[in-house]
Parts: sequence; C-alpha cells; structure tokens
Amino acid sequence: MLIGQQVTIVGAGIGGLGCALALAQRGAKVRVLEQADELGEVGAGLQISPNGVAVLDALGLGKQLRAAGVSMTDIRLLDCTHGAPVLRMNLAKYSADRAYLALHRADLLKILEQGARDAGVAIETGMAVTGVDGNGAGIRLDVAGRAGQSAPLVIGADGLHSVLRAHLNPSGAPFFTGQVAWRALVAGPQGGMPDSCVRLYMGPGKHLVTYPLRGGALTNIVAVQERDEWAEESWSAKGNPAVLQTVFRDFCPEVRDLLARVKEVSLWGLFRHKVAPNWTGPGCALIGDAAHPTLPFLAQGANLALEDAWVLADCLASMEQGAALKEYQLRRKGRATKVIAAANANARNYHLRNPALRIGAHMILRAASNLAPRRVLRQFDWIYGHDVTHS
Repeated sequence: MLIGQQVTIVGAGIGGLGCALALAQRGAKVRVLEQADELGEVGAGLQISPNGVAVLDALGLGKQLRAAGVSMTDIRLLDCTHGAPVLRMNLAKYSADRAYLALHRADLLKILEQGARDAGVAIETGMAVTGVDGNGAGIRLDVAGRAGQSAPLVIGADGLHSVLRAHLNPSGAPFFTGQVAWRALVAGPQGGMPDSCVRLYMGPGKHLVTYPLRGGALTNIVAVQERDEWAEESWSAKGNPAVLQTVFRDFCPEVRDLLARVKEVSLWGLFRHKVAPNWTGPGCALIGDAAHPTLPFLAQGANLALEDAWVLADCLASMEQGAALKEYQLRRKGRATKVIAAANANARNYHLRNPALRIGAHMILRAASNLAPRRVLRQFDWIYGHDVTHS
C-alpha cells in the first residue's frame, strides 16, 4: 500500500524521524519538514524503556542505540531527607532482551536521522509550518517565507503546539498544573562514581530525578516543584541555578552537592493537555505530543511517540489510507490515555505533603520492595512489556 506513496511529516523529533524511517522501510517516499535551521545538540536526557527499545530494534537501530545509551540496572525511589531507600525496582529481567536505556536526546535523534537518511528520507530544515488547509483530495501546508507545500498524506509530529492538531481539533486550552520542572546536565557521574540506576528523590511537594548519560560522562537532572507561580511551557526557557538550589536545599547532601555543580538550567511550566479527540482526518494524522502530550512522571513521552510511529506505518502499509488512519487511532488512543493517567497519578504519589501519610506510604513501599520485589515490577509490565511490533 505504501510503495511510492508520498508522505510529508511535520517535525524532525523522535516521533517524526521514527515514523519517517518506518514508512520509508515500507516503500514510501518521505519528506520531513523541520522548523529549526539545523538538527543540532538539543535537549537533555531520555529514558527509553523496553517498549520503546522494541520499536528501535524493529527499525534496525538496536546496535547503535545500545552503543549510545546506558543500560539501567534499577530504578530507586528514595526519601529526600537522608537519601534512604524506599523502593527498588530491579530491571534485570529486561537486560538480556530489550533493556531499559538512558541516553541523550541528541544522540537518539542522530541515530534516527542517520537511519532515515540511509532509507532515502529527505529532511528539510528551516521549514516552519504556519498553517494547514485541505480535504480528502490533499493537504496544503503554509511554510513561513517559502512556497506552500502540498501532499496527499501529512503526519503531524510537531509537538505540544502542533499546527496539525489545531487543524483536526477544536481549540482546547491546556491548564497549568501548578508544577514547574527544571532540566539540567552536569559533567561527570553523581557521587564521583559511574553507575547505572535511575534515582528518584521524593519530598513534600517536589521530587528530583537523576540518571547517567554517555557512560557516566554526564548526569541528567529533572527536578519538579509544586508552586503557584506560573512558568512558560517551553523546553528552551532559561532558569536560574541559584533558585533551583534554594528550592531543593532541604534535600539530602548528595542532591545538594549535585545541584551545586549546575551551571545552566532550563525551566518550564507543566501544563495538562487533553488527549486530542481526533488524531486523524482526511489525508492527515497526529503522532506523539501532537496527539497526546504527557507529563514527565513515567518517562513515556518518547516511548509513546515511537509506538505511534510504528503502528501508523504498519496500518498504512496494510490497508487503504482512510481505513488505516481510523485503525491507527483505534489501536493507539486507549493505551496512550491509560499511560497518561498513570503518569498523572505518579505526580501525586511522589509529592505527599502530610508527614504521617508520607511515612506510612514509604513503609508500605519498603515492605513491598523487600517482600515481593518481582510483584513491584510486574505492575509496570503493561507499559514496559508492551511490544507494538508484535501486536
């Protein structure tokens, strides 16, 4: 169904490049329009869990992925005050097969970009799509400073502020969650020694996550705080390292020492967007954050985008376009909605303010970690064990 089919993808992020490669491998002629002037060293760390690794393996990128990433051995939930362990999730069950990887976003984009170019995908930078028009006969894209672009099939992988999403859906303003997040990278490993675990320090109204990148040459930091003061919804907005250090000054020494090394930090407000009612329409479809933005409390944003990319390509390769687009939404919307709901719940669980409630919850988690460690991890099997390449 896809051999020779012309497809235009808006956005050269993880979902857009992953979808471009999946489509090109099935015979489509794919163009990717990216608004940035170049594909460079952008972003910070990502966690690619086994469900995302399954897609990258199926795309033929597994070797490059594992060379660039750090295989995580476990996820540790820690009390913020003393760094005492609360819960440990051993990821060994995934290490021999799919793995649970941490890597720099720029490294993953580079792998996807090379794979897409090798498959014949044309990637055009400096192409900011500002408007969409069209019907079943084709889609026309307005591009700032350029002639309009037309295509029989357009895929919106253009993120939170997607032009394609607005074309398919009535306006639905997001709302501020009362939470802000800082992202930072520091040189060297946490505590002076490389390791391979995700650490999540839980405190009243805030939490902080760390994990290694590039073999321990970098440590990634994501810190979230509940507060009334609004912040811009942008990954590129600059934050103040001194403010970050002050907000988390009551955390344990190992966190304070790490934050003292932060030189630059980004700050963005966390907004909750509804899952788009319409992911598809005549001649177009949405993937990733354009369809279902998620808060960063389960580290599933990139993984869901990769799942979308594979399923959309699979549907388009096996049936007529109209039916394929409907089948894609049917197969993906329910899962994405469920994962997002779980991420929203995690935000509450990490930030318990009532001392008695927090102590009690931590005691239950410690008992579960000690007495039934396998059961603890099994509750995430519906996320990590999901493999869209074999469904």
